[in-house]
Amino acid sequence: MKLHSLLLINLVIYHGIAVLLVGVHGTESSSPPFACDSSDPSTESYPFCNTTLGISDRVNDIVSRLTLDEKISQLINSAVSIPRLGIPAYEWWSEALHGIRDRHGIRFNGTIRSATTFPQVILTAASFDAHLWYRIGQAIGIETRAMYNAGQAMGMTFWAPNINIFRDPRWGRGQETPGEDPAVTGKYSVSYVRGLQGDTFEGGKVDVLQASACCKHFTAYDLDNWNGIDRYTFDARVTKQDMADTYQPPFRSCIEEGRASGLMCAYNRVNGVPSCADFNLLSNTARGQWGFDGYIVSDCDAVSLVSDVQGYAKSPEDAVAYVLNAGMDVDCGSYLQKHGKSAVSKKKLTESEIDRALHNLFTVRMRLGLFNGNPSKQPFGNIGPDQVCSTEHQTLALDAARSGIVLLKNFNRLLPLSKGETSSLAVIGPNANATDTLLGNYAGPPCKFISPLQGLQSYVNDITYQSGCDDVACSSASIENAVDVAKQADYVVLVMGLDQTQEREKHDRFELGLPGKQEQLITSVAKAAKKPVVLVLLCGGPVDVSFAKDDSNIGSILWAGYPGEAGGAAIAETIFGDHNPGGRLPVTWYPQEFIKIPMTDMRMRPEPKSGYPGRTYRFYTGKKVFEFGDGLSYSSYSYEFLSVTQNKLYLNQLSISHVFENSGYILVSELGTEYCEAKKFSVIIGVRNGGEMAGKQPVLLFAKQAKASNGSPMKRLVGFQSVHLDAGESTNIEFVLRPCEHLSKANKDGLMVMEQGTHLLVVGNKEYPITVVA
Repeated sequence: MKLHSLLLINLVIYHGIAVLLVGVHGTESSSPPFACDSSDPSTESYPFCNTTLGISDRVNDIVSRLTLDEKISQLINSAVSIPRLGIPAYEWWSEALHGIRDRHGIRFNGTIRSATTFPQVILTAASFDAHLWYRIGQAIGIETRAMYNAGQAMGMTFWAPNINIFRDPRWGRGQETPGEDPAVTGKYSVSYVRGLQGDTFEGGKVDVLQASACCKHFTAYDLDNWNGIDRYTFDARVTKQDMADTYQPPFRSCIEEGRASGLMCAYNRVNGVPSCADFNLLSNTARGQWGFDGYIVSDCDAVSLVSDVQGYAKSPEDAVAYVLNAGMDVDCGSYLQKHGKSAVSKKKLTESEIDRALHNLFTVRMRLGLFNGNPSKQPFGNIGPDQVCSTEHQTLALDAARSGIVLLKNFNRLLPLSKGETSSLAVIGPNANATDTLLGNYAGPPCKFISPLQGLQSYVNDITYQSGCDDVACSSASIENAVDVAKQADYVVLVMGLDQTQEREKHDRFELGLPGKQEQLITSVAKAAKKPVVLVLLCGGPVDVSFAKDDSNIGSILWAGYPGEAGGAAIAETIFGDHNPGGRLPVTWYPQEFIKIPMTDMRMRPEPKSGYPGRTYRFYTGKKVFEFGDGLSYSSYSYEFLSVTQNKLYLNQLSISHVFENSGYILVSELGTEYCEAKKFSVIIGVRNGGEMAGKQPVLLFAKQAKASNGSPMKRLVGFQSVHLDAGESTNIEFVLRPCEHLSKANKDGLMVMEQGTHLLVVGNKEYPITVVA
């Protein structure tokens, strides 16, 4: 049976049986909550219901009508209704990291019983395909609006994407992020946010939001619970330099380019100040410098930590005043509701500060169209249940899984296996028949499941399955049984790795190797098998599989992340050659010895004197199992610099030359926006598929200094595009580089500077020099 047939059968089964999943379930769909119902005559007298007025005027009218108690009731995630004004309750907390999650503001208890579950973000990022990221955000946005229209959503604000940098391989939530590179993470945030909110890919001006995206967790949050230190008490000590070129850029992109309407401040402190109480972070930086005009929410119960755990505030009232005065608007929790009124009565907080927060909150609700009357008559009002788990969205989920899968090893071209010559197959491993594991965390009920075993069964009739371990922890292993099965088969596929028992929110890892006896099981089976085996790894964070990389009995290694509802199909297609893998690792895979480095050390740059190796591909100087950007294909691709419109950058103004003579660098801010924009240049790269299979290939363009100065990245990604090429086909792709952005670096004061000297553009094994001349 071909895999496409399997997919169609799954669709029929899930739509058929499940009138249970996406069909009507015997209950009438309730209407969505909204204000300004034209059937209520009293609403005609409210200016806030007059859609001919500007949103600011309408919001001012609402706020002016509220009592202090009513105002405070709106400062928490579960905002209560205000019946006398016809304003319904609103739930700010909903999740849509890689599909709609079933809790808080979302209920899968009506007409809609499931939603499309895309791959976990770390795998989607491996595609390096911004258009794919946009389409996923767009699909999720459509499905969230369908949930609202069906009366199954109490809010349209979704707390995604997670755009923290995957700084340490042990972080349990690294799976939720686009990886370790600030440029990739920033581009992902822009693409996802524009898609979810109903914007164009290029970014226009959205008057009515399809849904509201929220970039989190602001900022320098990447530790949950490690060695007795948790996210609630952790004080992240971050240099100005690292803040400028690592931790902050994704959030700046999300706000300035993506125009996200939500921002979440993190649990942790940064240099002693709780993120949600940091005026410089929330008001000066996000709102002042970057122009953020949405709402800011705390991570859940973070406000209570400011006084009760972190001791930053002396009293609950002080904590309430600190966060609102800093620029936060809504508390995920109940602390503001409990202590807000007493903070006002004790004159620690002014009512005008509450009004400021309410203005931001009601503005977003207005932009969502929730105060414009009957939603069915508004933009997005025609999005119905038939657009949830649609064939288009399920095909996109499969395509996303395909595009992310990374081929890390293919000794003697073991893969792809021949469909005609593989008469028997042994499928072994605790993740081989996994379903929930495919989803990762922050997932809701999927449209369907296809496990790796099910996917492989569509290619080979004679399949023997052996779990090998009771679970992923693999404290005990049935090695003898697995070896017996392996001996009988033509080929063996091992599906191993991690799951949410090993890495998740509130749970960081202590080891980088595979859990329990997985390694022993793998090596024993590989030794006994007739031919080299295929090893498939399901995991979010990196694992040290050096043993497999160096073992000739293990012919191929595939990393499939947590590939979502169609992940098993994508894995099988890749193994049998119906898909040519093209994913690239979005994170460095470190060796086990890296665990000697404290997870609490936030420094990105190495310190040779102390032996500190630094972090991520830009700065890490230690041994690597696999590198950022690694990924093989069944085809071979070649690259060539065809045209670079500028190979020398002259900074010949008198004042600038004087600065260069004294320091060797110039502040980018001194060059000015007009100069920087005028100096942008085009780089055209030729790409050729020299193999025998069509394939989708990410083209990664790096820049590095020929002689890197102290604190400079060893290299940095300055552009990436994904291109599909048939066998033997060639194409040209263009990158537009801005020297002030792509050839600059952060100095120790956190300021961007340009240094004179030679920079090298790098793609594949080709380099091209660009010289900065004073």
